[in-house]
Amino acid sequence: MKTYYGDREKCYECYRPKSSCMCSYIDTLDTNTKFVILMHPKEFKKVKNNTGHFTHKSLRNSELFIGIDFSNHKRINEIIATHESYILFPSQNALSLNEKSLSVSKKHMAIFLIDSTWGCTKKMFTLSKNLQELKHMSFQTKRKSLYEIKIQPEENYLSTIESTHVVLELLNQRNVESLSKKELEGFLNPFKAMIAYQKELIANPKSHAVRFKRDRKRVL
Repeated sequence: MKTYYGDREKCYECYRPKSSCMCSYIDTLDTNTKFVILMHPKEFKKVKNNTGHFTHKSLRNSELFIGIDFSNHKRINEIIATHESYILFPSQNALSLNEKSLSVSKKHMAIFLIDSTWGCTKKMFTLSKNLQELKHMSFQTKRKSLYEIKIQPEENYLSTIESTHVVLELLNQRNVESLSKKELEGFLNPFKAMIAYQKELIANPKSHAVRFKRDRKRVL
């Protein structure tokens, strides 16, 4: 499906310009775990480099909601009530997915992912009373982000789709999921294709892609 924004045709599925649509690279995965992506409105506007859409489109058992205060959101509260719900957020008491003793209750598990900047994330947490009640989940990884076209706040920060990829791998190791090696490797395909496309634009002197000073470690 496609739609028009101004005078540019855009894909309604991945929200990128139709000329750089990445939908053909997406292979949808079936998971036991429900993933809930909470996207800040400012992040929704970053259609060219937003990986939250890729994450949602790649996971059949996922839902995406856009907003800031989800306290009275009917569907989100339904998910919280019917699932063993966690929010991916590093804290002192967070359940580490790296621990071998990961246990899951009889309820299906739901993992909430916040797709926004750190500043906006704090605001979403402050306003959304229901999110404050969720148990925290975290992971440790030495993996560095492949997001070469975007400056990360810290060297060890991962994008939404990269973080989800690590979570899927760890859930697979804990036998919560049973995804094949091929499925896990293919999960990042739309993300990698987007980066390659953007780097090609940046390298083209005739394109209008944004360029940065050479002394910067990464480009946005």
